[in-house]
Amino acid sequence: MSNKVLLRVRAWIAASDLTEGGRLPPERVLCATLGISRAELRKALLVLESSGTVARQVGRGTFLAKKPEQRKSRSAEGTIADLAERTGPHEAMMARLALEPELAKMAALHASPRQLRDLRRLATAMRTAVSWPAYEDMDSEFHDILAEASGNSLLHALHKIMNGVRFVVVWRRLNTPEIAPGPDYHSLDEHDAILTALEERNGNQAYKAMQTHLQSTLSTMTVNS
Repeated sequence: MSNKVLLRVRAWIAASDLTEGGRLPPERVLCATLGISRAELRKALLVLESSGTVARQVGRGTFLAKKPEQRKSRSAEGTIADLAERTGPHEAMMARLALEPELAKMAALHASPRQLRDLRRLATAMRTAVSWPAYEDMDSEFHDILAEASGNSLLHALHKIMNGVRFVVVWRRLNTPEIAPGPDYHSLDEHDAILTALEERNGNQAYKAMQTHLQSTLSTMTVNS
């Protein structure tokens, strides 16, 4: 995804009649309007979500979280865009391996019953995702809730920035299909293993399960690159 695509989406939002909480048009409509692909649009929306411009809700759509002119700072978005230009896919995955296992270990101690229920709901729903984009949305939400469940707001914010950069530099280089991943897709069982460790409040096992998951993802990315 180029900065031009991100700027095009931002310009459309700024010129639209949407108010705070307003729902953006369906992806196919926005793609046709802006002349971009669905993959480019999804990546731009993730960057905008990380910066607090939009909020995406699985199964409902994408909503304007705050009017661009009302935002006090665009530093998060600028940070993501800048880092995405200076970060390679392997570097992005190494950052995930450094941060996310520790977040999982912390979440085993701090996750609330509601967060555990939400994680279980997503882990189950990912197995019946209707498309790859739908799976990606649920996967992103799964990891975001887990980061939030760590109980550390600063690390959660860092995870959002890292995830925005990772999505741009990793997924824009992969030719992911439109169809949903099959039942043997490695991440499905790995998500379950992470969640089981969280439910059992086993921090060390949660750390290892997340580490295994990310190493599998890195291996798959290397094969497909």
